[in-house]
Amino acid sequence: MVKKQNGNWSNTLLIIKILIIVYILISIIYTCRRGKVRYKITRQLTDHSTFMSPINFPMYIFSKVDTKPYIPTNEVENLDILQKNWKMIRDEALTLDELGLIKTSDKLDDAGFNSFFKKGWSRFYLKWYGASIPSAAKRCPKTTELIESLPNVKAAMFARLKPGSRLGLHRDPFAGSLRYHLGLITPNNDKAYIRVDGEDYVWTDGGDVLFDETYLHEALNHTDQERIILLCDIERPTTNIIATYYNKLVSNILLRSSAAPNEMGDKTGGINKAFKYLYQIRILGKKLKSSNKTLYYIVKYCLFIFLLWLIFW
Repeated sequence: MVKKQNGNWSNTLLIIKILIIVYILISIIYTCRRGKVRYKITRQLTDHSTFMSPINFPMYIFSKVDTKPYIPTNEVENLDILQKNWKMIRDEALTLDELGLIKTSDKLDDAGFNSFFKKGWSRFYLKWYGASIPSAAKRCPKTTELIESLPNVKAAMFARLKPGSRLGLHRDPFAGSLRYHLGLITPNNDKAYIRVDGEDYVWTDGGDVLFDETYLHEALNHTDQERIILLCDIERPTTNIIATYYNKLVSNILLRSSAAPNEMGDKTGGINKAFKYLYQIRILGKKLKSSNKTLYYIVKYCLFIFLLWLIFW
């Protein structure tokens, strides 16, 4: 009898394991095939979107808005409030910019945007998934109060892109949000734009756009003027309460821990506290790549295969 029970339990575990593997594979295939613009398979294999696929898949399946690159702003509540107040928001952004506070981090404490700093991008956080940002209320009281009054705005910042800058193709990690851009100080020129899944949107003063940041996108400012926008993460509307709670749970665990400070006294999340140590591994990888590119890729794909083995074994 005991042997039979053990056998039944082993069979149950095997079925569960197979179902998990099937789910992971389906979610990865779905993610890789989204959109017209895709990475090469060798790039996609080690991209964070592949590893985030099982977490993101429910967000796509239970999304209340269409899973497409651009979403009409009137399909999501509260965005009209932001757009109507764009001049007030712009005035506070101008003051910040004049004080030099829309800036890069001078420490390794912003893992999410660290690679952008070298490409002419800078920021000032206004809200970040419930993390404490006293400097936002101090420096931008009106904008902060407005944003805090809108519950579906999970994160917000002023984002600056210097003249002649380009942020290469990338995806953001979590599909639980949609990305909102509100133009504040822009070149109003078709050489300053964001391209999402191959489709261009030109920033204009007071113009706004909503898009799915888990499609491949890039940002370019090929003018001689800076571009400053209000950038927000808007909670993705879902079709049921379970998906909504799932979204909030992942956001609270994963994204709140990636909080980065503007100034002393602002919250620094656990991911960013660890980033300065983890970054040393990246430095070693860069050194290895510059000295022996073949060995670098051997090590990289061996680690990837080992990780797959841990997941599927």
